[in-house]
Amino acid sequence: MKSFYLARANQTLDSAKRRRLHMDQEIQGQNSRAARVGEPNGLAPIGRPRKRGRSRVWDAVKQNGFIIALLCAVGFAFLFPSAGAKGGWLQPDLVNNIGVALILFVQGLAMAVERMKAGAGNWRLHLIVQGFTFLVFPVVGWVFHEVTRAIWPGQPGALSDGFLYLCVLPSTVSTSVVLTSVARGNTPGAIFNAGLSNILGVMLTPLLVRFLMQASGQVASFGPLLLKIALLTLVPFIVGMTCRMALRKWADQNRRFLNLISNGVILFIVYTAFCDSVEGRVWERYGVGLTLQVLGAVVILFTTVSLLVLGVSSLVRLSREDFIAALFCSVKKTLAMGVPLAQLIFGTHANLGLILLPIMFYHPFQLFVCGLLANRFASQQSEVGLTDNREPGNRPRNWVAMAGADRAGLASSFAKATEDQSEAPSTKG
Repeated sequence: MKSFYLARANQTLDSAKRRRLHMDQEIQGQNSRAARVGEPNGLAPIGRPRKRGRSRVWDAVKQNGFIIALLCAVGFAFLFPSAGAKGGWLQPDLVNNIGVALILFVQGLAMAVERMKAGAGNWRLHLIVQGFTFLVFPVVGWVFHEVTRAIWPGQPGALSDGFLYLCVLPSTVSTSVVLTSVARGNTPGAIFNAGLSNILGVMLTPLLVRFLMQASGQVASFGPLLLKIALLTLVPFIVGMTCRMALRKWADQNRRFLNLISNGVILFIVYTAFCDSVEGRVWERYGVGLTLQVLGAVVILFTTVSLLVLGVSSLVRLSREDFIAALFCSVKKTLAMGVPLAQLIFGTHANLGLILLPIMFYHPFQLFVCGLLANRFASQQSEVGLTDNREPGNRPRNWVAMAGADRAGLASSFAKATEDQSEAPSTKG
């Protein structure tokens, strides 16, 4: 009997040694693979310098490539204004009209309507997002317009139009969905509302611009413009959505290529818009201080609408997931559709560059602050241990009931994130 137990003990010891040897081999293999890709584990081969600093810079450039390209387009407009101004050899009027139709066709082709079905049933979330996008935000914009007219009497009229225009734009699609997913919110609901917002925006944005400009005392002929907008936006958008039925696989596989086309046209429109303003000596009249005032106004506008979304979500007791989707879909405004529509609505305006200035400041600011909020919400979710390790029925229905994330906590989180980024857009765009 004693020899039997000794034999079993030896077998157990041998098995433990084999397992330990196997684990050591796995660790060595992981370290060697990490060294090959330049992981900071101290095992990189001698003679191969690490490029962590350079790679970080390159990663930052790639992540903010479009914002950098926008700055370059504005810079080129100041250096070479005559080519892109009205009557220039680039033929901006013709190219911009073709480009607007192309962008809207690409938007329709890339609009994944089939993915919107999963989030179609949450009617409370839809009412909040679409209500904020096309009702609350425009009302806030009109009030903002009246207040700034009283406290900022020297504000250029084109800039005032730009803020009104910013407030009636639809939401972004891709970034709203991505940020909602990162924050572990209601991703299907974000897909549905961001897509619906862009579909409605093609029709509602020009009408809301007309209504708000009338309310602010500006009157202009609108019938011929509405027909032109329908031909250059609504028709290509519908054609693109129709073509998606046959080209869905190709469009999904070549989404990066389609984005490059849209971004290229947007950059050209921005360039020509600023060419006209440079030729008209707009920036010489107003100076650099105007950009700082626009940045401050953008921060106030973004913060006001975000806190309104926070209050309404708490009042109607939205779940945490729905609140995240509502926040990111309600406060964000699309530059991809905003620039071409501005070209159509204000194309004859000599100060189109000033009209585009608010959305060009709002775009990087919203990405920066919403990115911070998404990471903060995700970390809060991990800390309180919700989602995967809890049964769905045990989750609190009201997002303010979540441990460690009460209403005051989320409000202070938002205020801190906004305060941290109040100066960031000046360094990025």
